[in-house]
Amino acid sequence: MGQKPRDRTAEKRSRGGHPAAGRQHGAGYYTALGKAAGAVIKRVPAGKLQKLCGTQDHQGVAAWAARIQYVGVEELLQIAKDRGEPPFLVLCDGIEDPHNLGAILRSALLCGAHGVIIPRRGGVGVTGTVMKSSAGAAARIPVARVANLPQAIRDLKKQNIFVYCADLGGAPLEKTDLSGPVALVLGSEGAGPGALVRKLCDAAVTLDMAGGKTGVDSYNVSVAAGILMYNIMQRRK
Repeated sequence: MGQKPRDRTAEKRSRGGHPAAGRQHGAGYYTALGKAAGAVIKRVPAGKLQKLCGTQDHQGVAAWAARIQYVGVEELLQIAKDRGEPPFLVLCDGIEDPHNLGAILRSALLCGAHGVIIPRRGGVGVTGTVMKSSAGAAARIPVARVANLPQAIRDLKKQNIFVYCADLGGAPLEKTDLSGPVALVLGSEGAGPGALVRKLCDAAVTLDMAGGKTGVDSYNVSVAAGILMYNIMQRRK
């Protein structure tokens, strides 16, 4: 009833609540984290950080990191062997959108895949955008980059790995056995898997869609990848 209005500005000051306080706290946290990891830390003006990142959406922190080290397909198979698990690999045939590749790498890591195989040409590599889109998963899951994806599929089949491709016209997911040693092939955003890649796969799997005229004839490739990889993970439990 006759309360004196509270001075919220004074309260903020007493609690260290200046508008810049949150950013300073964040900077201090990342500075300590970087030093603990042995990184060289340098504070720069906001304008320089924006120029470095090429965007204002940098949250006050940027880091230079070495490019990822691609591995060989045989190393992916060795990872599965060391874990005592049947191989679970993901192959990307001509994925061109870095956001899609980043999302695929993230789902592959979370669903327990032993690695991802991408072509040296005809698709995006692991770029900064891919790294950001993957929420860092691209630095954690092994990625093999091959000169000839069809040959890589042939080699996997010689290792008794069953190769499925996600494509329209395949068997429904609920009628497809994705257990055991498996490689999942994901085609490009527009055309799907290439003709030779599709021919080399042991089978194709298709995700059901709602009936009616939606005006859209397929799932986004990274969405389909997440659904299929989750299904593979569930069958391995």
